[in-house]
Amino acid sequence: MAMYRKLGKKADQRKALLRNQVTQLLYHGSIRTTDARAKEVRRIAEHLITLAAKEKDNFEEVTVKAKVARKDKDGRRVKEVVDGKKVTVYDEIDKKIKKDKPSRLHARREMLKVLYPVVEVPKDAAGKKAGTKKVDLTDKLFSEYGPKYAGRQGGYTRIVKIGERKGDGALEVILELV
Repeated sequence: MAMYRKLGKKADQRKALLRNQVTQLLYHGSIRTTDARAKEVRRIAEHLITLAAKEKDNFEEVTVKAKVARKDKDGRRVKEVVDGKKVTVYDEIDKKIKKDKPSRLHARREMLKVLYPVVEVPKDAAGKKAGTKKVDLTDKLFSEYGPKYAGRQGGYTRIVKIGERKGDGALEVILELV
């Protein structure tokens, strides 16, 4: 017996499909797919949530000095002339950042192996680059799902059967986070 379902796809296509569905599940909270795919996605997603729950508080806050461009009242950078060239003026500020400890950094990198980058596009600017922003799913896992599922011993997802697909008769389900 195989260790996993092949889903009728070659290895590279199968990996891409599963990565995409895990990413969408963690971003949206639920996806609609076939039963076999849902069971494979569930395995991967629950492993990532377990990593996040174990490492949710494994960081230290560090204060660093950062250079930030000075801005005028309109939000544009302030420039001054130095040796005949326009140069942006920078101010130094103290900034607190979260520094991952080694085991949390390893968990973050394991998550990044699986998750695709997500870009959030506003509905009014569909098809345009303006207004888009990148979503950090690993941070969402550590800050949102980690504390939410910290006291739970597995079973972070639920499969709800919704019937057979009209085209090929495959059993369709909704896979959702509990």
